[in-house]
Amino acid sequence: MALVPHGGGAGGSAMPLFCPILTRDNYTVWAIKVEANLDVQGVWEAVVPEDSTVAVDPEKNKRARAYLLGALSEDILLQVSSKKMAAAIWECLKARFVGADRVKAARLSTLRGEFDRLIMADGEELDIYAGKIGCMAAKFASLGGTLSDAQMVKKLLDTVPDSLFAAVAGIEQFCDVETICFDDVLGRLKAFQERTERRKAAVGGERRGDQLLLTAAQWEARRRQRGGGHDHDDDDDGSSVASGAKGRRGKCWNCGVRGHFSRDCRQPRKEKALLADVEDHPCLL
Repeated sequence: MALVPHGGGAGGSAMPLFCPILTRDNYTVWAIKVEANLDVQGVWEAVVPEDSTVAVDPEKNKRARAYLLGALSEDILLQVSSKKMAAAIWECLKARFVGADRVKAARLSTLRGEFDRLIMADGEELDIYAGKIGCMAAKFASLGGTLSDAQMVKKLLDTVPDSLFAAVAGIEQFCDVETICFDDVLGRLKAFQERTERRKAAVGGERRGDQLLLTAAQWEARRRQRGGGHDHDDDDDGSSVASGAKGRRGKCWNCGVRGHFSRDCRQPRKEKALLADVEDHPCLL
């Protein structure tokens, strides 16, 4: 990319302008940059005259033609170098890269399909995805089509991840999505995303609900801590004592009847319950 000095007028300082090089794949972006650079140099009217009946200033034509030729790759340059007018070079490039009406219609149809299939990928940043939608709008404009703010807003709200669903619902409820600006919607989503990430960092991750189910080890530890063990442990001499106090008969873990231990129970073996008993813990009802 070359630097083209721009004279700031009589007594003004020179301002370097970037000269983008046209390739086979970047015409839309190239045309936007070149138009802006030629306009700031005051020679854009030599490329696209405001009044076709007025002759183009020869000096402006030379400057605009020199800039355009300097912004072309060698293979494209050789095809338009014989043209002496900047407007003719511009029209030739536009016809080649944009095409005739039928080609433009076909490209617009293809572009609409790409826009319909556009979706935000997992882990993709919101700014990057919004940039893709904005780029689509520029491509539509270069082909003579339009992509309204309402269409861009709908695409953004319909394709963001589920983590932004609350913000999307709020925007659709309190704002008119047909008239709201695309940048305004993007700002609201970014603010919600930043607040959510800040909250997660403050609480150390996503909050979880209280758990009523306990593992067998947790339930046994809670029983022992409260002195209400219902089973027994064997001493080294083979005698049995209750988990809480010696000589106390608790409730059988197998059948639920008090007066014997689970190892002496004659009922069919069952899995240990993981839920607290209603009798012992009515607060869990």
